[in-house]
Amino acid sequence: MKTKTAPNSDTLSVMEPQEEFITTEEVEQEIVPTVEIEQDVPVDIEGENDDDDEMMNDDEEALEVDMSNNSLTYFDKHTDSVFAIGHHPNLPLVCTGGGDNLAHLWTSHSQPPKFAGTLTGYGESVISCSFTSEGGFLVTADMSGKVLVHMGQKGGAQWKLASQMQEVEEIVWLKTHPTIARTFAFGATDGSVWCYQINEQDGSLEQLMSGFVHQQDCSMGEFINTDKGENTLELVTCSLDSTIVAWNCFTGQQLFKITQAEIKGLEAPWISLSLAPATLTKGNSGVVACGSNNGLLAVINCNNGGAILHLSTVIELKPEQDELDASIESISWSSKFSLMAIGLVCGEILLYDTSAWRVRHKFVLEDSVTKLMFDNDDLFASCINGKVYQFNARTGQEKFVCVGHNMGVLDFILLHPVANTGTEQKRKVITAGDEGVSLVFEVPN
Repeated sequence: MKTKTAPNSDTLSVMEPQEEFITTEEVEQEIVPTVEIEQDVPVDIEGENDDDDEMMNDDEEALEVDMSNNSLTYFDKHTDSVFAIGHHPNLPLVCTGGGDNLAHLWTSHSQPPKFAGTLTGYGESVISCSFTSEGGFLVTADMSGKVLVHMGQKGGAQWKLASQMQEVEEIVWLKTHPTIARTFAFGATDGSVWCYQINEQDGSLEQLMSGFVHQQDCSMGEFINTDKGENTLELVTCSLDSTIVAWNCFTGQQLFKITQAEIKGLEAPWISLSLAPATLTKGNSGVVACGSNNGLLAVINCNNGGAILHLSTVIELKPEQDELDASIESISWSSKFSLMAIGLVCGEILLYDTSAWRVRHKFVLEDSVTKLMFDNDDLFASCINGKVYQFNARTGQEKFVCVGHNMGVLDFILLHPVANTGTEQKRKVITAGDEGVSLVFEVPN
């Protein structure tokens, strides 16, 4: 193991009950957001308006650039795509990671944002930025397999490299535990799964487990039963090899393993995973939904030996569509309503009534969906067209569209206003843009 503590590290200065909300007549209604759609510019016909119209050759294309922007402010210190974004649980501090092999710290409450420092030492693109649940540490990972842990000092005003490691050739995902302090897990392209705890005093790393069951990329992982206290540390992971595995991270024991045989022999390269809120599952905090890159959706009860509650193919592709159009890129559950949303490469968002596993609404965006997030009555969706959409989850109506990017939105976070400020504040959407820019938007409450 290559775990070590970094000596003499530089310090960075930073500063309701369920309800029937859709009528029978609205089932499977297709909703197309009111967005501008690029139109092909016709080729001039000889002799018609030669002086007024632009002449185009057959091999030329007309490009329409949308210059609209309704963002509050921006952060643009990255020189390549922004792949990851994370927010401190208590402080107005954002961390972004990019294709320039850097992570930047900056403020989320000021306009414009204040630059708070740069994290270096990465060998490849930074693909994860995650603060621990108590806010004392920042864990980042890059595509070369390197994990860096920074320790917060002076109330979060300074961040110092405390430890680093490199156990795998390429990390796919990394997540910090939402309730257990100083704990994180990650998965790699070799199929391995790892879980660590950070020493509170010096930031050194203790390996809790490593698992080598998946035969292809470990594509996603989720901590489960996160409400059961510090004595329960369980993780579910999925892989491109069609397997789903649950782990006891304290012992490394496999709680269950789902293979292709348990899903009716169907090939399912799993790529997305999402934990259902216990409010929707009668207190069961171990129900997850898993989506594949060929449109297979599985809902699993991890606390019942991996029992499969629902299995379906979510879309029937048209002859002209590519196979990857069915890829389930993101899954999100509502904590308020009996709803789950999935987002596809083809731009469709399917909104399921989880009590009957029936599609209630279908939203159609202009391009691939990258991320979905429920928040109170709303569903937020980011898209490769550079926009983030806000829908009313109950009615399916579009409420707001965040515009300003000229390339895709790869990730985003949602921040709630600080309570008891005496003034009405709006929620903020902060994006990770493919062109290297993060935008900050105010969205309707």
